Amino acid sequence: MADRLRIALAQLNPKVGDLQGNLALAKGALDQAVAAKADILMLSELFLTGYFPEDLFFKPRFVEDALAAAGELVRATRGTTVSLLLPTIWREGHHLYNAVLLAEDGKVVARRYKRELPNDDVFYEKRYFKRGPLPEPITIRGVTIGVPICEDIWHPDVCDYLVAQGAQLLLCPNGSPYWKDKQHIRMGLVRARVTEDRVPLLYLNQVGGQDELVFDGASFGMEPGNRLVFQTKSFEADFSVTDWERTKAGWRCTTGEVTPLASIEEAPWQAMLRGLRDYVRKNGFSKVVLGLSGGIDSAIVAAIAADALGPENVHTIMLPYRYTSEESLTDAKDCAARLGVRYDIVPIGKPVDEALNELQPVFGNVAVDLTEENIQSHMRGLVLMAVSNTPGAMMLTTGNKSEMAVGYATIYGDMNGGFNPIKDLFKMEVYALAAWRNAHVPEGSLCPHGDVIPQAIIDKAPSAELRPDQKDQDSLPPYPILDEVLTGLIEDELSVAEIVDKGHGRFDRTLVKRIERLVLLAEYKRRQAAPGVKLTKKAFGIGRKYPITNGYRDDSEILVREQPRAMQGVE
Repeated sequence: MADRLRIALAQLNPKVGDLQGNLALAKGALDQAVAAKADILMLSELFLTGYFPEDLFFKPRFVEDALAAAGELVRATRGTTVSLLLPTIWREGHHLYNAVLLAEDGKVVARRYKRELPNDDVFYEKRYFKRGPLPEPITIRGVTIGVPICEDIWHPDVCDYLVAQGAQLLLCPNGSPYWKDKQHIRMGLVRARVTEDRVPLLYLNQVGGQDELVFDGASFGMEPGNRLVFQTKSFEADFSVTDWERTKAGWRCTTGEVTPLASIEEAPWQAMLRGLRDYVRKNGFSKVVLGLSGGIDSAIVAAIAADALGPENVHTIMLPYRYTSEESLTDAKDCAARLGVRYDIVPIGKPVDEALNELQPVFGNVAVDLTEENIQSHMRGLVLMAVSNTPGAMMLTTGNKSEMAVGYATIYGDMNGGFNPIKDLFKMEVYALAAWRNAHVPEGSLCPHGDVIPQAIIDKAPSAELRPDQKDQDSLPPYPILDEVLTGLIEDELSVAEIVDKGHGRFDRTLVKRIERLVLLAEYKRRQAAPGVKLTKKAFGIGRKYPITNGYRDDSEILVREQPRAMQGVE
């Protein structure tokens, strides 16, 4: 029975479906573990397939190839002294399991199945996997070790059972995506399990962007007594080796480095940076193009893109019409210069006017309305798509969550694009992050400059500039109010009455109902929007699924006496 263990955790960035690429990453980690003289190497959840392949699991050939890749990695342990904990799929009969294999010297010596399958939020594992029994501990080097898999530790009975069966250490592989404050939520969860069961728990998470999800890494180990013994990098690949020894009080870590977590303020930027970088690169692109309007949303997207891909890989285009102000032209040029990105001007006046002229016989004497505004947006989308097609650059779209919530966007116009890094940021959060970015250079940024967004852009009133002297507040409530109501409707799933009550007289039921109506009407637009980084628990698309055809309306009455204040409505 060993009294010492050296445990290696491989916090890596797999790509869903890339079995051979992920296998190569795993073999590289195995080589590192051998060089480090580690006793145990653990990979993150479903590492070889990537987390999460969704309906690829319904493709028989994919399952066969994934099992073959697992077999090849098991054989790679032959001749080594490393015990490999390999999270992978496993098949018994007609059932597929989310599993962990213990591989030693080229053979599978144990396997365990995930007990608790998530069926909410963004993962629906019950669609693909059979639930496993309560897992028994496994023995490595004479040490009894429990291996709960991700969701298992959210349910106390799994860890309780493992420890009751003699587990002295808990090693937990995960595929846990980021959203606001998720890192601290995980820490609290592990602290609860360690306090209850009085054994150390090592938590391994993957890193990297996968479509709309970003896995933030930040793996860690915790001992009884609320002692954080190691913590890996946030949003970056890392390889952690820690030493453990048996004491009278149980197993304790003797070496471990604690890397500070990204701050609450920095974490969303890091998530957008990582999400954009991986989405672009994993899909075979290296460059992006976007419209730079002189407004705050396009400015912050340009900054994220420069940080993620390098300024040389970002192409910005100003697309002025007669309503575009000189101020916007100046601000857009200034922003591009600060970032060091390419900047071009392509006026859309002539093609828009010609389109309106050609459509006049169709429109007849119909009064000017949103159609004319939308044509401007459509033309901008057309030009940007044309530019993106020419060099093979991915087009980015720049709508924030507040605007997408109420449909303040033009489908097939400013909604055009392959990816939207700020899709899950409310408007006021956009302003806050712009100020943060001006004062900081993010870790891992390829644009090593601060103060990249002109203060003039931050200070001026937001406007789509689609008609003379237009301001967003002509059509929308002030953004602080709008964001508060939207948070209640979307993030917290509150009733109209509850939101009014929480507002303490700053807005009335009529306003909330109008916003609710717009949110529901805009669902068809959001279904056709580009994917974007999930930053909150209720991100449009992957984290919030409402029917387009939906007859439900909230008719809840006021909980308290209203004291409404004068406010612009929403039409």
